Amino acid sequence: MIRELVHDPLFLARKSENASKEDLQTAQDLLDTLTAHKEECVGMAANMIGVCKRIIVFLDSSGKKITYTVMLNPEIIKKDNMYDTREGCLSLLGEPRKCTRYKSIKVKYQTTEMQTRIKTYTGQTAQIIQHEVDHCDGILI
Repeated sequence: MIRELVHDPLFLARKSENASKEDLQTAQDLLDTLTAHKEECVGMAANMIGVCKRIIVFLDSSGKKITYTVMLNPEIIKKDNMYDTREGCLSLLGEPRKCTRYKSIKVKYQTTEMQTRIKTYTGQTAQIIQHEVDHCDGILI
């Protein structure tokens, strides 16, 4: 189900709680909402649709084909090659803002089948994941 976007910075600044298998409908709603906004958005965190759970979805170009990936309880466990950039956010109004990102990250997360995975991401996909994990941590750019 496509959900309404949250723009309240006080709500978005709250840290998210860990997700469980009971939150899989939220993950699906988040994916539905992201695909409905695919022209202007490449990633979303659950708090952007009003649910403070550690769930992110993003456009994943790390493989042979571009797909959407859902992560539950993502945690960045390694970062390499810091750089400065500017990012916009669908839930925050205004111009893109300055932020610091890393060219390569290693992420520990759970799949929608609740299996733990560890994967390294680089480039644009790594940047998207960092932005969405910041949302989970209550960090706004």
